[in-house]
Amino acid sequence: MTVKTTVQPTARLIEVFSAIQGEGLNVGTRQIFLRFALCDLRCHFCDSAHTWNAPATCRIERSPGLRDFEIHSNPVPLPMLLQWVERQNLPCLHDSISLTGGEPLLHAAFLKEFLPQVRSLTKLPIYLESGGHRPEQLAMILPYLDSVGMDLKLPSVSGESLWQEHTKFLQLCADSHLNTFVKIIIAENTNPAELEHSAAMVADISPDIPVFLQPVTPLPASAQLTEMPVLAPTPEKVLTWQALMKQFIPQVRVIPQTHKMLDQM
Repeated sequence: MTVKTTVQPTARLIEVFSAIQGEGLNVGTRQIFLRFALCDLRCHFCDSAHTWNAPATCRIERSPGLRDFEIHSNPVPLPMLLQWVERQNLPCLHDSISLTGGEPLLHAAFLKEFLPQVRSLTKLPIYLESGGHRPEQLAMILPYLDSVGMDLKLPSVSGESLWQEHTKFLQLCADSHLNTFVKIIIAENTNPAELEHSAAMVADISPDIPVFLQPVTPLPASAQLTEMPVLAPTPEKVLTWQALMKQFIPQVRVIPQTHKMLDQM
């Protein structure tokens, strides 16, 4: 007689906590953040380089917003993560659950099992924040998402060139009628031709998709990832670039990282 064994889905996490969303379309809303470990990109401006690899432990907030973290071992079994989210989900407090990282889609197989259960448990909308370069993994979890924020990586700023992947990713979101937006980190060395290319790409898929230009928050010297620091653009450049992109798409907004101004995580 053969005994079947069921492998428990697990995820490698950085942290779980409650905070105010500081970027993009959901700015100012309260979210339960599930920050996943691992990223396959190496953006020059990254302020979360600690997520590039999977640590042996993760930290889990006991009480939403109090920063009273517990330390737990990685990887985390699916039922345990459900318990942590349920503990965070106080009545009337949160607007949605944020899947962030790292790159959450590196955990697509786990999310395919986890998301329908956490949606049923919390009744909260699910928001995915992604580098927008893994359309195949996105397709695995599209039915369980409510909104997607795609980080479009400009080669001149990020060091990554992912135009084809971004196009496929954004088209999937548009075809699924998800609440979708594009976020673009801009810096002093941004190539305007890349912004024009980005705007044309978004317009070709759907001119109704809003684009958020986010001036880079300069990293402290100890955290800089390249020899040349990534500096914020001048106000004049930001105004010029916004006008350039609005020739293609109507909704181009400029919002900095407001969570850092509010001393959120």
